[in-house]
Amino acid sequence: MSIGYGHLARIGHLYPSGGLCDFEIQAMAPEGVQFVTTRLPFRDTSIESDRTLIDDIETHAQLLADAKVDLIATNCTAAGVVNGPEAINARVEAATQIAAVTTIEAVLAACAELGVKRLGLVTAYGEHVVATEKTFLAARGFEVVADASRACTTPYEQGTLPEQTWLELATALPREFDAVLISCAGIRVSGVIQSIEDTVGRPVITSNAALLWYCLKRLNIGERPVGYGALLA
Repeated sequence: MSIGYGHLARIGHLYPSGGLCDFEIQAMAPEGVQFVTTRLPFRDTSIESDRTLIDDIETHAQLLADAKVDLIATNCTAAGVVNGPEAINARVEAATQIAAVTTIEAVLAACAELGVKRLGLVTAYGEHVVATEKTFLAARGFEVVADASRACTTPYEQGTLPEQTWLELATALPREFDAVLISCAGIRVSGVIQSIEDTVGRPVITSNAALLWYCLKRLNIGERPVGYGALLA
């Protein structure tokens, strides 16, 4: 019998307004970890929209502070790449006095945890966002050795694609990578993480799985879900 929803932790979740997959991180979370979601304005997937996503982040973060959350996660991988995780976290923390994390920060920590440097990158982004992410990763010591994208123009479109899309793209990559990075918090992919790992024989890092793992780590929560790949195992 459950002790109570959120009895281990309550995590504030800042998520793009046009996205459909804010449920993914909650679905993977261990019992007792609750994600409370507030949305940030985001209607297309351009770099400019990634940049302006955080224009009024303080107001949105303060709404999560009203729920007395233990941590605030800004969950848009591309926005973290474009704006920088440190800058985003500093603004959220100054506005709320609550610790903050971002998705791309979690992805980098996951790569370090798994000891991987050569990445196969799969995204739902257009070419300019993909190029920006490759540059960001290279500056931090990670090499993208293969990549594939199903470019979407809106976060709504990203969320409507079936999980099979990402399984097919990831398993078709040349196997020169240490791990697959499926970058985008707005896609449905949690149900095929283990299948991709079993097929390619290497770890799979997804935006939502990495963020969940990082939040649990930051909050010193030992419970882990099963069936979502090596990182969360």
